Amino acid sequence: MGSMLKAALALTCAVIAWPNSSQAEQKPLWEAGLGVGAMAFPDYRGSDEVNAYPLPLPYFVYRGQFLKADREGLRGELFDQRYLELSLSMNATVPVSSDDNEAREGMPNLRPTLEFGPSLEVHLWRSSKEDMKLDLVMPLRLPITLEGSPQTLGWNFSPRLNLDIANIAGQAGWNFGIGVGPLFGAAEYHEYFYSVAPRFATAERAAYEANGGYSGTHVLAAISKRFPKYWVGAYMRYDNLHNAVFEDSPLVRQQNYVTGGIGIAWMIGKSKRMVEVGNDE
Repeated sequence: MGSMLKAALALTCAVIAWPNSSQAEQKPLWEAGLGVGAMAFPDYRGSDEVNAYPLPLPYFVYRGQFLKADREGLRGELFDQRYLELSLSMNATVPVSSDDNEAREGMPNLRPTLEFGPSLEVHLWRSSKEDMKLDLVMPLRLPITLEGSPQTLGWNFSPRLNLDIANIAGQAGWNFGIGVGPLFGAAEYHEYFYSVAPRFATAERAAYEANGGYSGTHVLAAISKRFPKYWVGAYMRYDNLHNAVFEDSPLVRQQNYVTGGIGIAWMIGKSKRMVEVGNDE
């Protein structure tokens, strides 16, 4: 769906910086920054109404033994091995006012959602200098609406192949990442965004009941660089809803679209305590 949190994480978290050396090194326990960003994306996947959002852009890195927050997002590592990693992942969607969305006019508003669950990563390949890596990432999340009486929306599953490159094209410090994969969701999840109850049907909007299953594919690419005093980044995402189980919903107005965003954050502080990190930090 139109995920503001996911888009923000794409700016601050999506690109993994792999150091050139395979040796462990000392880094601050935490680093923090604050900046501004701008991003544009549809109200929900398949909507033809796109909004631009100027947003405050936090930059935070925490290198704890269990809890970590870095360019891969906020996660708690349940176990971490050379070839397999299990962590916790999060995502969110923005609220949508039906008064401001022509396809949903007269229907209930879409509440914001919070999604969380485990993510299994299989480390498929590393280059000899460990400045390139290929992973299979498999997050399974439980979506919950954020309202007075929260509603669970089944589950969603978004496996993808991730390729991350440090110092791309020989440019020191510039890190690039690209991921591609299918999306799947439970019937409850798709119903929330794409079903039209008979009482909300009109001459232009037929009643529709969404099913669970395939939700389309997406490609996400991001580039960033961490300078001594600030960080810059940008991302672009392509979505294709062709053959999605809900593609016939009258609420789906477009099946292909591109979204993106940019951001800059200035460093405001870091820990005096140093911790040893491996070559995947």
